[in-house]
Amino acid sequence: MPEQAQRAVIMAVDDEPQVLNAVERDLRSHFRSEYRILKADSGSQALEAAQKLKERGTPVALFLVDERMPHMSGTEFLSEVREIHPFARKVLLTAYADTSAAIAGINTVGLDYYLMKPWAPPEEKLFPVLDDLLEDWAATFRPEFQGIRVVGTMWSPASHDVKDFLSRNQISYQWMDLEHDPAAREVTAALGEDSRRIPVVAFPDGTFLVEPTARELAERIGFQTKATRPFYDLIVAGGGPAGLAAAVYGSSEGLKTVLVESSVTGGQAGTSSHIENYLGFPSGVSGADLARRATTQAKRFGAEVVVPQDVTGIRVDGPYRIVTLADGTELSCHALVLATGMAVRRLEVPGIDAVTGAGVYYGAALSEAASCRGQQVCIVGGANSAGQAAMLFSRYASQVTMIVRGPSIAESMSQYLVDRIEAAENIQVLTGAQVREVMGSTRLESVRIARGETEEVLSAPYLFIFIGAAPRSEMVAGLVEMDDHGFIFTGPDLVRNGRPPRGWPLDRDPFLLETSIPGIFAAGDVRHGSTKRVASAVGEGSASVAMVHKHLQSV
Repeated sequence: MPEQAQRAVIMAVDDEPQVLNAVERDLRSHFRSEYRILKADSGSQALEAAQKLKERGTPVALFLVDERMPHMSGTEFLSEVREIHPFARKVLLTAYADTSAAIAGINTVGLDYYLMKPWAPPEEKLFPVLDDLLEDWAATFRPEFQGIRVVGTMWSPASHDVKDFLSRNQISYQWMDLEHDPAAREVTAALGEDSRRIPVVAFPDGTFLVEPTARELAERIGFQTKATRPFYDLIVAGGGPAGLAAAVYGSSEGLKTVLVESSVTGGQAGTSSHIENYLGFPSGVSGADLARRATTQAKRFGAEVVVPQDVTGIRVDGPYRIVTLADGTELSCHALVLATGMAVRRLEVPGIDAVTGAGVYYGAALSEAASCRGQQVCIVGGANSAGQAAMLFSRYASQVTMIVRGPSIAESMSQYLVDRIEAAENIQVLTGAQVREVMGSTRLESVRIARGETEEVLSAPYLFIFIGAAPRSEMVAGLVEMDDHGFIFTGPDLVRNGRPPRGWPLDRDPFLLETSIPGIFAAGDVRHGSTKRVASAVGEGSASVAMVHKHLQSV
């Protein structure tokens, strides 16, 4: 936002052009370095301008208004405008005969001062008065939030999706609950008929998006949602750690590179609240922070990062690998790295669909953490991601209950997390437990679990699910060889009895991370046999680029 738009406003209102211009001239000569000076030649015009400033979040510090104006007197204007800008200082310009009106204004509209015309010299009769009032205003005024505002309700799945998208992209926003915040109702009232639709995303320039899709939101924020060229040396499908590493190394080594991500860069790792065992970060790093750093790094080397955009199909045409996107766009390349990672596995129990996004969340849902303050929280899962979430939510919730299917969290969780969970006073671990049902019509109310032959109901408004994931490889089903679970075979796993895969057209064997189609590589969690760790994914993404170079030498 331009610096001028951020400054508070002094508004002069007078129906006489000569007087209005003189007031504006004097105000600019003394206050223009600190305040934005606006003028209006009628009360109605000034009210309209004041309302627009309110919608844009621009504060008004002072109104300097003539009393004698047709259709609306200065006192009448100040009476109405104080509902829009209640903290602005109010000064009336009067003639000698208007003294009684000024006194009435003090009583009826809380007038701060009245000045007699003429006010020359302004250094003696105008500036000292206004300086004092503005100093008082600056000392007590608390500016409104100047960034993006999201208006919705706590238990609205669509509101959660918007908050989650902004949070995972580390975009600052102010949450305004329509059920509890009168200011939220002021925002939606400006939309007329659309005021019944939520969420509403209000931007600093006064524009709105109503019920936006992730792509609409990304475009409005300024993300790149479309590739700029039809052909690239390297296309990377997926923006998790493996994909980001491939984009960084590919672009830094001179390859025209584009990364296409269906949601938010960072992948599953991006939802981790705190990664403590990643090399080089002794104090730990959040998944979102790591993703932001890597995304910035890739862009700095010239890689294009296109989000949110789904890869829906891949085909081969001679030496070219052609990628089809959800919007119908086709991109072609010589080499393709599949780093699409994993999709979270859904919990299939009665009642869950009705409250998903309204108390039930997949992953850490960092946007909801502060809302859990003093609440009961349940976490399903016993691996590292569940343990990290338990530690995060224990800082806010009164009680965190982990529902773990296995006999112990030590079987699937790093020891440092096990130790911390055992030491946390407000974390309870229920082993040998499974969720049987979730209850609630418009929001989660309770969870029914089974432990052996017994069942119990846990009252909790929040349930976070970490029960594993399945590979996102559907876009290459039938094209490359995969195992029974959908993980992609690469390199040595494709060579059986000393023979390359069926249909392999080259004299050489597939490279280490190469699939059964030359020039198509797989890295990270989507690859058969990969180690499901962030550092391993980064290593595979980086190594895939070295193999891409070898492939390109033969094209």
